[in-house]
Amino acid sequence: MTPHEFFQHDTFAEQAGVELVEIRKGYGKAKMEIKPVHLNAGGRTQGGAIFTLADLTLAAAANSHGTLAFSLSANITFLRASGSGDTLYAEARERYIGRSTGCYQVDITNQHGELIATFESSVFRKDQQVPFKGL
Repeated sequence: MTPHEFFQHDTFAEQAGVELVEIRKGYGKAKMEIKPVHLNAGGRTQGGAIFTLADLTLAAAANSHGTLAFSLSANITFLRASGSGDTLYAEARERYIGRSTGCYQVDITNQHGELIATFESSVFRKDQQVPFKGL
């Protein structure tokens, strides 16, 4: 099984339209095309949609070492609005990796490279291998 195949089992993110673009050790990149279904009552991208994009990207980076990792905490800061027709990109970068924990920063940008949100998360690594070889 490849990492991309593994993350296709994240049906919530898949149904939300999140597409995994790249995974390498300690790094993940994903994108989501914003459609009317992603909008809140004010006509802007719903915060939960942006969080879902960031969360799957975090999962790709955190699990890239071959050990199953789950988020312990997450914080998102929304900086700029986006809306229907935009394409959002999330890039997760590992900032710290310990024996059983890790810390990640995810930047969410639009198709113009403008920063939409920042997302920080810490993860816990279980003593369980993912069904793909670490990168």
